[in-house]
Amino acid sequence: MSIMAQVQRGVVYKPPRLIIYGTHGVGKTTLACGAPAPILVQTEDGAESIGVDRFPQCLSYEDIMDQLTGLLEEEHAFQTLVLDSLDWAEKLVWDYSCRQNGWVSITDPDFGRGYAKATENWKIITDTLQRLRDERGMAIILLAHSQIKRFEDPTSGGYERYQIDLHRGASSLMQEMADGVFFMNWKSVITEEKGGFSKVNKAKGNGQRLIFTEERPAALAKNRFGQFGMPDKIEIPNDPAESWNALAANIPYFAN
Repeated sequence: MSIMAQVQRGVVYKPPRLIIYGTHGVGKTTLACGAPAPILVQTEDGAESIGVDRFPQCLSYEDIMDQLTGLLEEEHAFQTLVLDSLDWAEKLVWDYSCRQNGWVSITDPDFGRGYAKATENWKIITDTLQRLRDERGMAIILLAHSQIKRFEDPTSGGYERYQIDLHRGASSLMQEMADGVFFMNWKSVITEEKGGFSKVNKAKGNGQRLIFTEERPAALAKNRFGQFGMPDKIEIPNDPAESWNALAANIPYFAN
């Protein structure tokens, strides 16, 4: 076949691969489970109150792979895979890597070799997620908690910001795969109040939540949807039934 005959034209909207991370209790699971026909792979408990279709909680790396492989190979009508959460899954990846190599702890090997092995096992997970997207047409939503880490910016010096609560190797691998890395947090309003002889800044909130979709000094984020007009932040309604729609309206695959 001529190489020119292989030229592809037009826009193709593929199921997205998303990471949604944020502070505890901000509503990440409820938001993600509003996606079309979701199935939850849970590495931590707490989803029972949501009522979403779910597998039993994974207690090992093998459990994660069994559930992902089952979705890949068996017939089902699920359209969205939600993994909750990456940071709890990391404990299982570390445990499996240690069992493979006879280590007591992931930090036992010198020069970070334990974390390197864990990243190899994470790669098996991401490859399977990619197949679920490409072969089964499933959207992928990976949830994670946030932590505040120091970020060394060569252009302006170091500062602290919200990042995904994962070891850097796993975090980099997940970010590379994802079409969107979204930071979810409460909306705060800073007010100035008198405190003795000085003024004090205080943060107040009303329960409103925001999703940040672009990199900012305060938080890690990215998206590949900018050409479609995705805003840098999205207000998420307090009504659980409407929260997913507010995000999905800005993602071409779901909006078209």
